[in-house]
Amino acid sequence: MLSHLRYLEAESIHIFREVAAEMERPCLLFSGGKDSIVMLNVARKAFAPARIPFPVMHVDTGLNFPEIIAYRDRWIERLGLQLVVASVQDAIDRGIVREEPNGSRNRIQTQVLLEAAERNKFDALLGGGRRDEEKSRAKERVFSFRDEFGQWDPKNQRPEIWNLYNGRVFPGQSIRVFPLSNWTELDVWTYILTEEIEIPDLYLAADREVVERDGMLYSVNEFVPLQPGETAHIRRVRYRTIGDANLTAAVESDADTLQRIVEETAAVRITERGATRGDDKVSEAAMEDRKREGYF
Repeated sequence: MLSHLRYLEAESIHIFREVAAEMERPCLLFSGGKDSIVMLNVARKAFAPARIPFPVMHVDTGLNFPEIIAYRDRWIERLGLQLVVASVQDAIDRGIVREEPNGSRNRIQTQVLLEAAERNKFDALLGGGRRDEEKSRAKERVFSFRDEFGQWDPKNQRPEIWNLYNGRVFPGQSIRVFPLSNWTELDVWTYILTEEIEIPDLYLAADREVVERDGMLYSVNEFVPLQPGETAHIRRVRYRTIGDANLTAAVESDADTLQRIVEETAAVRITERGATRGDDKVSEAAMEDRKREGYF
């Protein structure tokens, strides 16, 4: 009998191996966040003792926390993987996309992702979406079909019966694959604790300089300078999810160890995106709108 966590791990390993067997040029999306950290470590197990047989891609918005970039580079070097960086800043400089007035680069990174996938001829992109993360994620299949424009139609997805996955695509079409589809935030943190996986320090509670905006706590940094009339405060906070430094808020917490993060996560009743992602407060369907355009 497998424990709940080992069953999830075995299912994800099966999905990774199916992708490697069915698809010609898969790629693993890696942001340095907790979900992609678990994906990378499960992929290691899926193909051990060999190396992961596909490259890793990071869509770099140019607004990342420096700690995340350093963490990403350590893992790529440690595992000897090929890193593909899709740079949003480079796309802006080339005139492919234009930065939005609100400072968010989430919507424009979709085009950067699609361009990088087309340039490298990737026919499958492995992402770390979980069904409890955000309500539009629950509409995804494990193998999520995308048309020639990289777009997602939730009404035009393939059935997945008895864990059988259909990765057949025509030229130009692709598949987004979500090995963590049946995981929850609590499962992810319990796995990280059990496997003793290194994580970025941003996930651990510490005294940090923050400013409160619209009821959310943002770290004061190069992307979040103080505005006239604002005052910074030292608060004990941590990050539940990590996105762009200018739009990802921290939460007040005393969870400064993995064990305490697991205990805290078991008690919360609001998703991490609802609690900390300012970019998802644009509308009720902000994430689904981006996914229809090609976002992962």
